[in-house]
Amino acid sequence: MKAVILAAGKGTRMGGLTDEVPKPMLPVEGRPILEHIVTGLREAGVIEFCVITGWKAEVIESHFGDGAEFGVSISYARQTVQDGTGKAPELARDFVGDDAFLLTYGDILVKPETYQKMLERWGKGEFSGLVTVTGSEDVTKGGLFFFDEAFCLNHLVEKPSEAQLDELRSENFLKDSETAWYNAGIYIFRPMLFQHTARLEKSPRGEYELTDALTAMLTVGEPIAGLEIAGRWVDVRDPEVLRALQDPAE
Repeated sequence: MKAVILAAGKGTRMGGLTDEVPKPMLPVEGRPILEHIVTGLREAGVIEFCVITGWKAEVIESHFGDGAEFGVSISYARQTVQDGTGKAPELARDFVGDDAFLLTYGDILVKPETYQKMLERWGKGEFSGLVTVTGSEDVTKGGLFFFDEAFCLNHLVEKPSEAQLDELRSENFLKDSETAWYNAGIYIFRPMLFQHTARLEKSPRGEYELTDALTAMLTVGEPIAGLEIAGRWVDVRDPEVLRALQDPAE
């Protein structure tokens, strides 16, 4: 399994903290967020990486080099235009080749065991994709995912409004007695993903959305497995989250 890490953004919500470094290079427990991700994936047996860089790309590239110091192999691709997560993975198309690949954002922290469980779930069926979810987040801030009895994705809504949530309740998709699943931002895909990202159009917020590619996959009947992340999952989205990670009590 190869891995593609999206680490091109500045992280504007971090304010001045990212003036000189990209968000994935902010320190947690004495090491950059991105280093936690790389070493965690290495522990799960993933050793081939393509890191998509952009803002202050040289900071990432000088820290990791070719990856040898970290026991992995790392190549890089530059995203020169920050136009969303839907197009960024395409920069790794040559790196991916004909192989399945794990895709993660460069600011999401999980335990290494999570990556291993993803690989185990992936190996249990003929899937075109795999999505991870957590049940502990405000679904209006990200993707709201729905699954069938086999815990395969069958519907999704990106950053639902209150009106959309009401509609989902009326259609019996969303039930107060059941967990609302939040997109955790770590995936596995086959290269056929690129057939769908190539046809993406910009969303109302002016970006290409990866979740639109997921919707397109569902529309044509591609099977997408789901996996609940057990234990640690942290989206280092803002300074408050970063400060909490520095607290020894956390």
